[in-house]
Amino acid sequence: MRIILKYGLLIALGAIAWVVVTHFLVRDPRSILHTLGAVVVFNVLQFAGIYLGMSARKREAGKKLLFKEVLKTGVLISLVYAFLTSLFFAAALLIVGSKMMAAEGAPNEPIAQVAAKAFAGMFFLPLIFGLVYSTIISFAVAKRFSENAQSSQA
Repeated sequence: MRIILKYGLLIALGAIAWVVVTHFLVRDPRSILHTLGAVVVFNVLQFAGIYLGMSARKREAGKKLLFKEVLKTGVLISLVYAFLTSLFFAAALLIVGSKMMAAEGAPNEPIAQVAAKAFAGMFFLPLIFGLVYSTIISFAVAKRFSENAQSSQA
């Protein structure tokens, strides 16, 4: 459980640091640094964090883990990351206001609706991508059922 919290927190801190630093460097929230740059950085952080967390879990166990165990670790890391970043953005919205949001892209929508969509995206997209990344990484890190069957027949 410690590994899940540690790597989920590290991914969230990296994403939060990116948002805070780029917000102070580039004031326009519609800038490519805030839109495309954030997408790239968040996904690279999440992929790397899941991989490192799975590798740490494997080292902690001292053996290759089953696919299901490794996949579960990656998804839980993503859940921690999604929860913490959503919590940060909720706090930022309450403290700073909507200045950090690219709400100008949808001027006809109320800010509450834009914020709700942003929170849904900040919570559910990391979970979906986390499942995809965890599945891909699990194929490389986990013990496969056929390896398990071969070792028990020998």
